[in-house]
Amino acid sequence: MSSTLPESRLPRGLLIQMAFRDLIHDRKVALCIIFSLIAVIAPLLLLFGLKNGVVSQLRHELLDDPQIREVRMTGNGSYDLAWLTTLAERPEVGFSIPLTRSLNTQADLVRDSRHFAANAEVIPTGKGDPLLGTLAIPQQATQAVLSASAARRLDVKVNDSFRLLVNRKIDGVNQKAQIALTVTGIVDEAKFARPGIFVTLPLLMALEDYRDGFQVPLLAVSEGQPAPERERFSRARLYARSLDDVAPLARWLEENHIESVTQSARIDAVRAIDSVLGMIFAVIAWISVSGCIASLVGAFIANIDRKRKDMAVLRLLGFRRRAVTVFIMIQALCLTGVAFGVGLILYFLGSALFNRLLGSSLPDRAFVCHLDAAHFATALVSVLVVALGVAGIGAVRALKIEPAESLREI
Repeated sequence: MSSTLPESRLPRGLLIQMAFRDLIHDRKVALCIIFSLIAVIAPLLLLFGLKNGVVSQLRHELLDDPQIREVRMTGNGSYDLAWLTTLAERPEVGFSIPLTRSLNTQADLVRDSRHFAANAEVIPTGKGDPLLGTLAIPQQATQAVLSASAARRLDVKVNDSFRLLVNRKIDGVNQKAQIALTVTGIVDEAKFARPGIFVTLPLLMALEDYRDGFQVPLLAVSEGQPAPERERFSRARLYARSLDDVAPLARWLEENHIESVTQSARIDAVRAIDSVLGMIFAVIAWISVSGCIASLVGAFIANIDRKRKDMAVLRLLGFRRRAVTVFIMIQALCLTGVAFGVGLILYFLGSALFNRLLGSSLPDRAFVCHLDAAHFATALVSVLVVALGVAGIGAVRALKIEPAESLREI
């Protein structure tokens, strides 16, 4: 009759209880393993937090500035609606709207004799305009969004009214037309610093038709010939869908023999910083993890060799190979969990110190050390996988211990 009991008859929770008690009894070795894990986990979390915080802050600044995604077509061309529609439908394009000639994108804004903005920039806008964000988009030709600079000069706020004036000269006679507009929103100065006004495309087209000497019913001007149906535009006001789409969109325009200006230098600078920090983190991480794994493998194997007699007794009392393996895995998970918890506390203390000392020189709401919940989850899973892998190596050695070894010591 076998001297071992079937593993299925072992009391439930016995392995967990014995694993905990063994760790408490052998607490000096357990603490050494925990401290070795903390020495790797806490610095890696802080290092990755610094990398992620710095790069995320730079990306956040770029994303908050929609002009970074602007692809400005230079010069005045001649593009039909079909081509402009094709441009707007490209996957790299986040926003596109036709533009008239450069000389026709300026006008005077007047509220009264003391409040005016001469030669303000007139910009067409529509749904999805990145500069306007959540502001109310003008739906009618009599509505407009002002830049903060223009609103300050006119001394107006949302729902106030002012006039837009446009001049022309026909047969040596100076003429002037105007239209009353209502303010539907004011663009933050950080997004558009110049005096400007965002209007519907029909109003911008009406301003160009007026300067070209045509009749413009929208401006109550009946002199001249009726304006022909517009089929071509000078260029487009264009924004890429994301930072990564800026360069491909500029290349596509270049392939179509259209020159453009982008902020690719700033985007490339952020990518370069991300790449360098990533390489530094990877090198340090691999060295640290390799050292940690080697240390853990040595500690687990030495601990198992030291407990060969105890393992043999367990085998003799009814613990089979799988039970011994689970016993070692439970201890590895316990040690790793405690080490990760302490490392997490040290990370929060360190990140708070970094953000307080180093973040004081950054803009409001900026940070230098930051990790998201997904990063913590990934770190925990990675640490557990490493611990289980190392425990598996120790378990292979433990499985070679035979029950008879305990009888030789009697």
